[in-house]
Amino acid sequence: MGETKITGNPSKVVILTNEGTEALLALGVKPVGAVKSWTGSPFYEHLKKDLDGVQVVGDENQPNLEAIAALKPDLIIGNKLRQEKVYAQLSAIAPTVFSEKINADWQKNFKLYAEALNKKAEGDQLLGKLDQRIADFKAKAGDSLNRQISLVRFIPGKTRIYYKDTFAGFMLQKIGFQRPKVQDQDKFADEVNKERIPDMEGDMLFYYTYDNDKKEASQVEQEWTKDPLWNNLNVVKKGQVYKVNDDIWNSSGSIISANLMLDDLEKYVLKK
Repeated sequence: MGETKITGNPSKVVILTNEGTEALLALGVKPVGAVKSWTGSPFYEHLKKDLDGVQVVGDENQPNLEAIAALKPDLIIGNKLRQEKVYAQLSAIAPTVFSEKINADWQKNFKLYAEALNKKAEGDQLLGKLDQRIADFKAKAGDSLNRQISLVRFIPGKTRIYYKDTFAGFMLQKIGFQRPKVQDQDKFADEVNKERIPDMEGDMLFYYTYDNDKKEASQVEQEWTKDPLWNNLNVVKKGQVYKVNDDIWNSSGSIISANLMLDDLEKYVLKK
């Protein structure tokens, strides 16, 4: 949003995005306040043990300004797409740094957060380790990288095919996997009806389900995965369909999830 001057090493940090929460934890910084995760009570299962005692300060779309001010932070990290309207109020509480987008290339945001925390070297080292892990994976995967990977997400009342401008889509591209021709698009996703099930075809299909308290997305998942069109897909017939964690493959969105997604790919792609 312009220029923000930060002195020293911030120690009382409030983070207003889920991907930012992952970034802070990876960099060894436990925030004093964080927005609640999209799922979990109040944080993602894979992060909650590291966030014990952290104050919840609303959610990404509606941060609680009073709760933030009460924590007396020395740095607030947020996002223009989510919180532009309250930037001035946040800046009145503490120096405030915003990333611009919640985008597929999460690494751009990760570098910004590391710089704001005066941990650029640590951030570069973590990204370097991930790059080395990916290089090792590619060497082991060999011709398996030619597989076309299909991505599908079930949410309450809706089904989406996910393209390249998503967290999982970016990671698959970075690793070197192929995408089915219809999914090889530089955009986010399409909401689809069952007539589009044939567009979910691939050599492997990974799907994830973003549920609510009523389990409405699980109902959608059951309905679609029992449909004759779904079961007529070659990828289904060949047993190459895998349900993976929505938090990790889609919602949490930074370096911890990137490594956990690689764990899944090692399990399913490199399996003997």
